[in-house]
Amino acid sequence: MVVKRKNSRLLLTAYWLLAAGNCLLVSGCFNGGKKDKKIFHYNEQTGIASLDPAFAKNQSIMWPVHQLYNTLVEIDDSLHIIPSLAKSWTISDDRLTFTFHLRDDVFFHDDPAFANGKGRKFIAKDAEYSFSRIIDKQTASPGSWIFNRKVDSLQPFKVIDDTTFQLRLSRPYNPILGILSMQYCSIVPREAVEKYGNDFRRHPVGTGPFRFMAWEEGQALVMKKNGNYFEKDSAGNRLPYIDGIKVTFYDSKATEFLLFRQKQLEFINDIDASFKDEVLTKKGTLRKEWQGKIILEANPYLNIEYLGILMDTANELLKNSPLKMKKIRQAINYGFDRRKMILYLRNSLGTPAESGFVPMGLPSFDSSVVKGYVYDPEKSRQLLAEAGFPDGKGLLPIKLLTIAIYAEMASFIARQLEETGIKVEVETVQRSLLLDMTANSRALFFRGSWIADYPDAENYLSVFYSKNPAPPNYTRYKNPRFDALFEKALTEENDSVRYRLYRQADQIMINDAPVVPLWYDKAVRLFQTNVRGFNANGLNLLELRHTRIEEQ
Repeated sequence: MVVKRKNSRLLLTAYWLLAAGNCLLVSGCFNGGKKDKKIFHYNEQTGIASLDPAFAKNQSIMWPVHQLYNTLVEIDDSLHIIPSLAKSWTISDDRLTFTFHLRDDVFFHDDPAFANGKGRKFIAKDAEYSFSRIIDKQTASPGSWIFNRKVDSLQPFKVIDDTTFQLRLSRPYNPILGILSMQYCSIVPREAVEKYGNDFRRHPVGTGPFRFMAWEEGQALVMKKNGNYFEKDSAGNRLPYIDGIKVTFYDSKATEFLLFRQKQLEFINDIDASFKDEVLTKKGTLRKEWQGKIILEANPYLNIEYLGILMDTANELLKNSPLKMKKIRQAINYGFDRRKMILYLRNSLGTPAESGFVPMGLPSFDSSVVKGYVYDPEKSRQLLAEAGFPDGKGLLPIKLLTIAIYAEMASFIARQLEETGIKVEVETVQRSLLLDMTANSRALFFRGSWIADYPDAENYLSVFYSKNPAPPNYTRYKNPRFDALFEKALTEENDSVRYRLYRQADQIMINDAPVVPLWYDKAVRLFQTNVRGFNANGLNLLELRHTRIEEQ
């Protein structure tokens, strides 16, 4: 790696500022030095592509963006919509106009983009600008789809006065508040975007509990407590409690785990296959030798892991592929044992996805209604025969694209499918390449995951709505019956009726098998015993406003 001298000096200066009078310098951070300041350390193995909320399309970006910015509304630990920059809101009788009453005590971080470098007050025009920027084609935000065919085409966003903002829909759309809680909808100031231009991705300016200090890509990201943050706890103490955050970018999970063992990281997210058996029993609990030394939390997580199948019959990739046949796709779904896979390869950290695409944890989930696929090799063989490939004879090998950390999982599936006559060739590629290939219809059979942006089944079913581009419709699935049910659900006020429509749509899609659901996830966190107030939620957002680090 070529290290840019200027960035190195900036990063080192940030360490000094953040840890003045302490041992949180480079030597202390990496050689076990005592940390007097309360700095939360974590590692982001995949790196961070941008700190611009308009590009917060994956967890690695969402986590720091959540520290640096706020949204009008947010999701609490129980997955309820609660106020944030908006104190309250009202909905018109026709359910088309949402009027938000904004806080008047919120300021952007100090930055040279503002007069005299002093952060100015947040006002309604900032919400109008931020939302308009998402749908502006020049921004090229991967989140532009969130307002697609939802907001009014003439005047979707309107400023009434400095503390009153309106959003107008083109038709009733119940999940809109959930949409507004997404990191895409973080509020940014026009001055900073215009001052930094393309470099805004690495010079964020928000209203969040932490402010940006320095980022050297591939090295570290440093954020400092925002001393002017508007939120307080129930006792009147200003949040956040900790002094800062440092993110490192080691691409080795083994290195990450070693640093965690040495107490140089406050937590690690998920447990890599290479050391999970050292830490966990097959039932997903801490082994005896780890008890009392670290804390394990495993909570329902609104994420589904799956294999996607390209469905665009106009694409040359599908022209001669057996995957264009529904019975072949269904045979794959029946042809491997999800329960065995979760037990032995995931140490029970997850639930076999034997229902639809909508995961456990959402109120509309009902596995007794939506029937997916269970391990049934005889059924798999029967479908192969019906498709014209008895025992797999004449069936061309199918290439499965995945990333390194899921290679073992893919190999397990391939071995079991081969027993039924389906030959799968596993190819491991870089994460960034796989994302590019799926977004541009260059991947025929691929590993994927879908993390909820907001707690509504609509978020998952939108992945298969034919009028959506990729993202989110990576498979290019299209079924008019599915679309009709999906659209009807969006305008349905009665929750019970809406959930029924969701389930019907999910069942239609799962029967067509554009995906192979693998498991409904759990958020698995290991953290140090001196970390307090580090609460998990169904979206697995990194929430640090109420976190404390105690002396050991």
